Amino acid sequence: MEPVTEHIRVEVSIDRVLGGRVSLRQGRQGYRAGMDAALLAAACDAPEGARVLEIGCGVGGALLAAAARRPGVRFLGLEANPEAAALARENVAANGMGERVEVIDGDIGRRFHSYGLAPFDAAMANPPFFDDAGTLRAPAEAKRQAWIAEGGLAAWTAFLLKAVREGGSITLVHRADRLADILALLAPKAGSFQVRPIHAHADAPAKRILVRALKTGKAPLQLLPPLVLHPRTGAKHTAEAEAILRGEASLGWL
Repeated sequence: MEPVTEHIRVEVSIDRVLGGRVSLRQGRQGYRAGMDAALLAAACDAPEGARVLEIGCGVGGALLAAAARRPGVRFLGLEANPEAAALARENVAANGMGERVEVIDGDIGRRFHSYGLAPFDAAMANPPFFDDAGTLRAPAEAKRQAWIAEGGLAAWTAFLLKAVREGGSITLVHRADRLADILALLAPKAGSFQVRPIHAHADAPAKRILVRALKTGKAPLQLLPPLVLHPRTGAKHTAEAEAILRGEASLGWL
């Protein structure tokens, strides 16, 4: 993404993502949507007519990229940070997606049913990577909500399971070392797991994973071919990763 300064709001920049198809206002300080959001959007495989929920949508990085990729799908973003939610709504309007993309203020600490929403066909999330603030150097306050999962990963997976209908899909991007936790937390009510490792380099261990599960799914777990993001020399991204970032390819599931 190549940032373009917005002069009207000093602490906000505009990034062009998905090959320029989506413009994204986001704060210069705090968490900024990047590769994880792009991967999550590329992994959204909702069919035409489906309803998709993203929890913790931030300023709409994954939400709007997924909506641009899936023009026949309706999206709802749920965001606990009021400033990020406000920017997300601005981004929805700026990209002309107001007829089928909505962002509401909300916290996964509330029960899903308290929002008065019907279960979704699909739900996706990029949960904060850490459960315990004591396990890492204290993040800047502006980044804390994006880094520390209040209620832990268990709260996020429980909300996702409540948010989708039977047979609906749940898609997560997270740290590779949390794979066992993710599977264990979803397994009581979901199955048909598919896992795609994400490697920074072909000769390095995976640092990220994309996990897709179906609520009440029964099929065996499938470990899919990995995505390698960067070559050791030459271009910034591999050809496959570059096509995904530009919106020319998606991260399909079997």
